[in-house]
Amino acid sequence: MGIDDFLSSGNIRLDQQLKFSAEIDKMTQVYRRTLLISGVRQENDAEHSWHVAVMALLFKEYCIEEPNVERAIKMLVVHDLIEIYAGDTFAYDVKGNRDKAEREALAADKLYSQLPEEQGAELRALWEEFDAMETVDAKYAACMDRLQPLLHNTLTEGHTWRDGGAVRPHVEERSAIIKEFMPEVYNWIKKNIDRGVANGWLKG
Repeated sequence: MGIDDFLSSGNIRLDQQLKFSAEIDKMTQVYRRTLLISGVRQENDAEHSWHVAVMALLFKEYCIEEPNVERAIKMLVVHDLIEIYAGDTFAYDVKGNRDKAEREALAADKLYSQLPEEQGAELRALWEEFDAMETVDAKYAACMDRLQPLLHNTLTEGHTWRDGGAVRPHVEERSAIIKEFMPEVYNWIKKNIDRGVANGWLKG
C-alpha cells in the first residue's frame, strides 16, 4: 500500500502531477502546536491550510489595500507544503527558527522538482512571495496565517501560548502584519492579548 502501487498513465507529465498529489497527502501527518478548538488534538498542516484559505474568503473588507483573494488563497494552500520535509517550526521557538529558512529552502528544492518544471516554478514562486510578505496579496495571506492560530488561542485558554511560554511582545510582533494591513482586526487582537495576559495565558 502506498506510492509503490502507483500505476503509470503512460504520460510522464500526468504521472508527475498524480505522484505530487499523492506526496502532499503527507501534510496530514505534519502536526502543528495549535490545538483544535474542540480540544481533542493538535491540528495538522492540511487542516491549517484549508482553514486559512476559507478565512481568506471572508476578511478582505478589513484590508487597507484590496488584495487579489484568489492569489492569496493559492499562497495559503501551498505555503506549508514544504513542511512535509522541513517539519513545522513553532512560531515562538527561537532555536528552531534560526535554521528555518535553510531547512525550508532545501525542502522546496526537493518538493517542487517533482512537478513539471513550469508548475513547480509557479508554486515555488507563490511560496517565496508569501514568505517575503511584500506584495498586497502576500500580506493578506500572511494576516490569515497569523489570525487563525491566534483565534484558536482565544478559544482554547491560550493553549499554544501557555505551552510555548509565549510573551506579549512576541505575540505583538507576530501580529504586526495584521496591525499594519488590517488595523480593525488588530483592535480585536489587542483586546485578546490583554485578556490573555490578565488570565495568565500569556506572559506580559
